[in-house]
Amino acid sequence: MDNLDKIVSQYRMIYDHHTHTTFSHGKGSIEDNVKVAVEKGLKSIAITDHGPGHLTYGIDRNKIKVMRDEIERLKLVYPQIEILLGVEANTLRVAPYIDLTEDEKKDLDIVLAGYHFGILRAGMVPNYISNHTGLFAGDSSSLKVANTAMILNALYENDIAILTHPGDKGPFDIEDIAKACVDTNTMIEINAKHKHLTIDEIKLASKYDVKFVIGSDAHISSKVGSFEEPLKRALEAGLDPERIVNIEKI
Repeated sequence: MDNLDKIVSQYRMIYDHHTHTTFSHGKGSIEDNVKVAVEKGLKSIAITDHGPGHLTYGIDRNKIKVMRDEIERLKLVYPQIEILLGVEANTLRVAPYIDLTEDEKKDLDIVLAGYHFGILRAGMVPNYISNHTGLFAGDSSSLKVANTAMILNALYENDIAILTHPGDKGPFDIEDIAKACVDTNTMIEINAKHKHLTIDEIKLASKYDVKFVIGSDAHISSKVGSFEEPLKRALEAGLDPERIVNIEKI
C-alpha cells in the first residue's frame, strides 16, 4: 500500500448523491442501491437517473411518481438512511438549459446536472467529434465557448445541487465553471465512473472557494458508495480532503 492509499483508507463516504437504476440505464433497482448504501454505512443516498431528454436512456417522465412511491415505501423499510429522489438532468444550449420542467422539479428532492451525448440542442455532434479526435478542443475554440456558456446558463437559471463530471465529453473552461459554482452554491463533482474532474481540472477548480463532492455515478448497485479512486485523484492534485463535503476521517 502506497502513501496515498494509506491516506484514502483513513476516510469514509458520508453520502452518495449520484446513483442510477433501471429507471434509466442502471442495472439495479432503487432498493438494490439502498441496500448497498446501508451495508456501507452511508447516511444518505440519492437516486438520480438520467434526465428525460436523453434520446436513448432518459427516464420516462411518467415514471417519476412511480419512483417517488417506491422511495416512500423504502423509507419505512430502511429508516436508518435518508433516501432522496433526484434526476441527473442533461444540460442544454437553449432555455431552460436543463431537460426538466418546473413542475417536474417540484417532485424532486435534489437536482444534479451534467453534459452528456445523446441530447438534442446541446452540441452533440461537434462534441462527439472533439472527444474522439481532439478537434475543436483549443482554449479559444468556439466549441469550448459554447459548452462553457451552456453550463453557466444551466447553473444560473436553475437550482442545481451538484454539477456532474464537468469536463467530460467535450472542451469546457473549468475555471469559469468553478467561479459560477461558487456564485450559485453548486457542488462540483469528482466522479468515480468518469475521469473528470481530472487531476489538472481539480487543480484549476481548487483555486476558487468551491465545494467538492465525490459521486459514485453507480450504474451497478455494488458501486454505490465508491469514493476511493476519486479521493486518490484529489490527493494527487494536492486538494485538502477537508474540502470534499461528503467524506470524513474515520
